[in-house]
Amino acid sequence: MSKKLSEAMKIANDLAPDEQLTLISHLLQRISLCEITPQSKYNITELEGIAPNLLGGMDAQEYITKMRNGEFPDLEIQETKTRKPA
Repeated sequence: MSKKLSEAMKIANDLAPDEQLTLISHLLQRISLCEITPQSKYNITELEGIAPNLLGGMDAQEYITKMRNGEFPDLEIQETKTRKPA
């Protein structure tokens, strides 16, 4: 919560009930004229470095190709160990 919002809420609490209703009416009129766009949950720059060197500097497509060709046997062993029998 912003400092301004916190201050406005404290001031609103000190108003008489009829003044609070007037304030609510004023805010509703103002907000009805605004276009509210949803804010993204994440900023893309916050994700930078979340998994550094995951591919060891390898291109993602090259990594997938090598994995499909069985060039990473340790991955295949881990994968088969975690699978449940059918």
